[in-house]
Amino acid sequence: MKVRQDAWSHEDDLLLAETVLRHIREGSTQLLAFDEVGDKLNRTSAAVGFRWNAIVRNKYEQAIELAKKQRKERKRAQAMKPVRKVSTFNSEVQTREMNLQDVINYLKDLKEDRSKSSELRDLKERLESEKEALAIENENLKKELTSLKQKYSIVQEDYQSLIQIMERARKMVVLQENDEAGTAFKMDKNGNLEKVAK
Repeated sequence: MKVRQDAWSHEDDLLLAETVLRHIREGSTQLLAFDEVGDKLNRTSAAVGFRWNAIVRNKYEQAIELAKKQRKERKRAQAMKPVRKVSTFNSEVQTREMNLQDVINYLKDLKEDRSKSSELRDLKERLESEKEALAIENENLKKELTSLKQKYSIVQEDYQSLIQIMERARKMVVLQENDEAGTAFKMDKNGNLEKVAK
């Protein structure tokens, strides 16, 4: 069995899974994980994303849930950190550390989920359309095959009839050559030989 040059190895899948899980734990996006893996494996992030969603993700459902849980715990721990003062242009602003980053990450995840949902919907519609086209083509090919079988059967019958006529004609010639009494034969409309009295 040939292996495509660009086929995914077990190690590639493992790198993809580890990278995506790390990004989930750290509150990053899967798109960034796909970019990182794409750079390492010399693949497009779209190809990496497709591999993740189509093949690898299903094998790591529990690990994904655990990574999401760890991300929540991490965010909760960061939210519990004391308020610190930040000086900006001679004015003091009170802010919780990483709160803005949490919002940015949440918005990125939301955008990514919508983008994926749209891509999957488009893919589903395209595949359904291709499936319908293939079903129609399959039906047409079945009809064509039936028609060809019928034509073949007719040709076979005609061929057999022609062979029989040629065999009768050959016999008639042989009989005429060997008939010293001068008996003559003629062929009726069905291709049968009849003796003709002289």
